[in-house]
Formats: sequence, structure tokens, C-alpha cells
Amino acid sequence: MEAVQQNMIANNLTPVYATHPGEIIKDELEFRGISQRKLAEDMGIRYTVLNEILNGHRPLTEKTALLFEAALGIDSEPLMRLQTKYNMQTIKQDKTFMERLSKLRHIAAL
Repeated sequence: MEAVQQNMIANNLTPVYATHPGEIIKDELEFRGISQRKLAEDMGIRYTVLNEILNGHRPLTEKTALLFEAALGIDSEPLMRLQTKYNMQTIKQDKTFMERLSKLRHIAAL
């Protein structure tokens, strides 16, 4: 019997592209028929800030995650975990930074 490769187990797969939590929230707003302008007003934030989060151009912060939780009933902690995964996957695609990490790991191994 052939051994299962660790990188082929579903929980170990890395998505082709990172999912920003704003994408999930944006889908939820569309499903519920809630306008971005109305939600921004309800949350007490500028429309442009909300729009940038929903389009993945601005990170979700702890404060905005809690605002989404209060306004939409979406648990803030999974949203923050998704933001962290997004950040980590995005930075791992930065070749210059990854080379820097590799050099540092090499020095630390000496």
C-alpha cells in the first residue's frame, strides 16, 4: 500500500489563493440584501473603509471584527483567524521576504 503524502491531506492543503475575510462578509451582505452604505452607517465607519475591507484592500482589525459581530451576528474570532491565515499566506508569497527568512534560519542553524 502506498503511503499518503502529508501535503495531500485535505487539512494540510494550501489554497491557490488566500481568502480575505472581507470576501466572506461581502457575500453575506449580498445574501442578506444589506447595502454597504447602510452597514457602514450602522457600524459608525466610513463607507470607503468598509468597501476596502470587503474588497480585500484593507485588513480586518479586532475592532472592525467586533463591529461586524455586533451588526451581523457573525462571530469575530473565526473572522480574525481567517485574516491571520490570509496574512500568513500572502507574506509567504513574497519571495524577497522568504529568502530573508531562509538566510536567518541558516544562520540560526549554525
